[in-house]
Order: sequence, then structure tokens, then C-alpha cells
Amino acid sequence: MNHEIKPKSALSFLADELWVYVLGFLSCRDILRCTSVCKGLHQIYMSCSELQYIVELSGQCLLPGISSTDDRTPISKRLQRLRDKAHAWLKFDAYAFQIVIPSVSVAAMQTYVTGGEHFYLWNYYDNLVTISSILSQRTIEHHWSPRTLCPFPMAERRDVLMDPAQNLFAITYGVDRMTYIYLATLDDGCVHPHAAGPALVLESPVHEWQVKLQCYGRHIGLSRRFCTRGVGTPSLMWQLQIWDWQHSTTLSTVLSSSIQTTFRTPTSFCFLGNDRLLVVADNLKLYSIKDMSETPRLLACFLLPFPLVDTEHYLPPMHGSQLRTQAQSVYTSDPEHRLLCLTSSIDKPMICLISTKVFFDIDEATAITLIPWNHWGPRHVRIFEQKVADVSTITHVSGNRVLLADKMMSERYVEYYKLRMLDFSPLAVTNRRGLGRVVKERSTVTVAVQRGSWDDKSMYYHHSTVETALPYVEVVDWKISGPLQDVWIDGDRIYLLLDGSYRGTKLEVIDIY
Repeated sequence: MNHEIKPKSALSFLADELWVYVLGFLSCRDILRCTSVCKGLHQIYMSCSELQYIVELSGQCLLPGISSTDDRTPISKRLQRLRDKAHAWLKFDAYAFQIVIPSVSVAAMQTYVTGGEHFYLWNYYDNLVTISSILSQRTIEHHWSPRTLCPFPMAERRDVLMDPAQNLFAITYGVDRMTYIYLATLDDGCVHPHAAGPALVLESPVHEWQVKLQCYGRHIGLSRRFCTRGVGTPSLMWQLQIWDWQHSTTLSTVLSSSIQTTFRTPTSFCFLGNDRLLVVADNLKLYSIKDMSETPRLLACFLLPFPLVDTEHYLPPMHGSQLRTQAQSVYTSDPEHRLLCLTSSIDKPMICLISTKVFFDIDEATAITLIPWNHWGPRHVRIFEQKVADVSTITHVSGNRVLLADKMMSERYVEYYKLRMLDFSPLAVTNRRGLGRVVKERSTVTVAVQRGSWDDKSMYYHHSTVETALPYVEVVDWKISGPLQDVWIDGDRIYLLLDGSYRGTKLEVIDIY
């Protein structure tokens, strides 16, 4: 007698549709584990686009987008789109679109961002927001002035942020001893319908500088440096104020610290999801901001093997870049699987790329700990050093992709840029196709390590080697020429902003397939 239980008979108690429903509650790893040990479940998985879509999203470190519930695209087409994305870098469609933007001087203070099919630019001197359509290639689709938001004619403009995914434009004004952050819609300048009020309000110190705005979903953060005057020597302070801008204009949580070193010491921040915050200083400090009524709670301090001097960092906004059209905005980068980019320069420039996954492996219930570099760094970090003298690099991050533009000089002394695209997505590394090479081996860089404090005459640097091993796919040897003002990557497109002082600024777009 054959006692073997046939897979189909073991599952006959439940309809296939019910099994799909049950499996849909599991994580990607659990779905694969279940379907690998049961032939019947494997057959259900292979015939079900919904389950494959869940697994593909997780494999590419993505989450369903904010408009996915309204999207009527068949799940099979969404799945194919995701799989095509995993096999990107097959080819480039150079200069797929070109638009001319109203002439803006390179020296002008300006902020710009892409979202969907539009290019948004704010000019400091004109205090004007310009929105240009990429697909239709119209010169100007819409423009409006933020000065209509502020009732104080002599107010000082300090910083702005633009988040196309939330249609949010925020601009910071200083008036006497007060700071106002006006919240408007990006497309027409009206008060944002989701905002708790027209402006966030806080008091300003007398001597304040380096004001910086950042937004992540429902959180807006304002960091600043200022001097406090009291008995004795004035103290240099760094402060971060965070609002839930959709629920209150006055209630906020505050994180502040004194700066004991020189003005060169960087202190910046970035949001990691809606409940975690990373402060970049001598080391990386991770905070919990779940309870906005309390001061951010320190969870862990990640020690670095080198000091961060003249540091810049970049982390994409919460909703990430929207795709070709609003109907296609069905997924976004998972904040637990993105890249944080830090740049530092002591004796030579370095680019440090960190997987944000390491910041989500910390259990909030555990005690505060100092985490040594060797316990977290090598597996989650890749460091690149600039070996060629007098070469400047523009760096931009989008999800798990990094775009590096190295400014070079030809033998005839003509400037050009060499583009390097790096993809740190696990699936891109595993399933590489088309252009590029996979880099899994460890790399070693030499870094300068400080001994002694800044105000100590005995301070000196010694050199140490650091190994990192975060795997990636690299595509090199793409050259562009012209007066490049900026370059960045957004989803499956590369944007080149070329300066044309007499003919207007030109935006060129490269599609990645």
C-alpha cells in the first residue's frame, strides 16, 4: 500500500484562492520557505502573479507606492515591470528628452527636484517657483512666487524644500526673533490641504546660521547652529526641531547638543522611516522618534573608523521618485533598504555608501550600546576614495542606485564628465544582465584618523586601512561634455542640467532600460 500523501490531496481541504490569501500575509522569506518544501504550494506560487509580486517587491527592497491602491494595472504587468527593473542597465537612451528652462545664472542660489514628469526649480533672488514639463517639452508650465505666502515684506528667506510626491513646498522665513515655515502646495502655492496650519512657528536665537530643512512623510525637521550668550564664553550649539506638520504647527520635539570642537565639525541629520532618526556627527547616532511628545530617544551609536570633515549626506525622500505617470506609481523604495551617502575630506575626498538596513536591525527594547566599526561597518558599507588629484565628483543617490560624475580634463584641456552608475540592489547583484560588472570582493582604503582634540596642540593624524565589502554592480565609461551644472538619478532616468547663460538652462534626460 502506498502511504505517500500526494501534494494536491493534502491541499484539497482549501481552495487555491484561499491558500493565496493565507500566503499573502507572510513575508517574502516565509513564502519561499513554504513553497520550497511543498510541491502543491510551489505550483500555486508559480501560477499566482500576486504572490510572485510580493516576493519580487521584497527582493528589490521596495514597498507598494502611495497610489498603488488606485492603480488598475493588472498585477501581471506590474510584476513584469518589476522584473524588467531588476534587469536594468541593458542600454541607455541618450538624451531621450530635452527641455529649455528659463535662464538661471549658475551663481544664483536655487533648489531643484524632479518628480513624475516635471522639473521643479526655486530661484532665491527672484523668489520664484518654476515648473517645467519634461514629456511635453514646454518651456514653462506654471510659475508662482512664494512671497505671497509670507505677510512680512522684509522677512529673510533661509531655506526651502520641495517634495513632489506629497505636492509639498516649504519655505523658511526669519522675522525678528521668530522663524516661520510656510507650508504650501508645490503646484499652485496655496496652503497645503493636509497641513495643520499655514505655517510652523518657533523662536529664533539672535545669532543663527546653517538653517536646513528636511521632510520625510509627516515629519519636517529644521536643524540650525547658533550661539548662546550667558556668563563666560558664548557656547556654540546645534539644534534639531521636528514637527508632525499634518497635526500641529507648534508642538514639536527638540534634540540639541553643544558643539565642543571647531566650526569644521559637521552635524546633520536624516529621517529613516517615520519613527527613526539618524544624526551624523563624529559618529552615527540612531534615535527613536515614535513619541513626538518626548525628546528623541537614543538607541545606538555606530562608531566610525575616520572623522567626518566637510561632510555632506544624501538620503532620498520618503515616497521616493514617482514613475513615468501617476498611474505607474505603484512602488517606492523601502526605507530599510536604501543607501545613505556620506562624503568626507581630510587629506583626500572619500565617498562612503551605507546600507540603511543596519539601522533597522537594532531592537528598541535593548540597552543603548556603542557599536564598534568592525561589528557593523564592513558588511554594510562601501568606501570609495578619489585617487586622481584635482578631480571633483558629483554624487547622487536614488534608492539603491548611485550616480557618480567625475569631472575630468582631456589632453587638449577640455573639461568633460565620466559617469559611473552603481547599483547596490541585491537582485541586481544576483541577476546581473547587460551592462556592467559585479563587485563582491573587499576593497581597502587608507583613511586619516585623528588623535587628540581640535584645541589640543598635540593633535595629529595617522593613517589606517579600512576594508569594506557591500556588493554592487558597476557601469562605467559613459562620457558627457558641456557646461554641466548638476547631474542626478531619479528612478530609471538620469538628468543632466547644463548651464546656458545666454540660451537658457537646458535639462537633458537619459532613460535607462
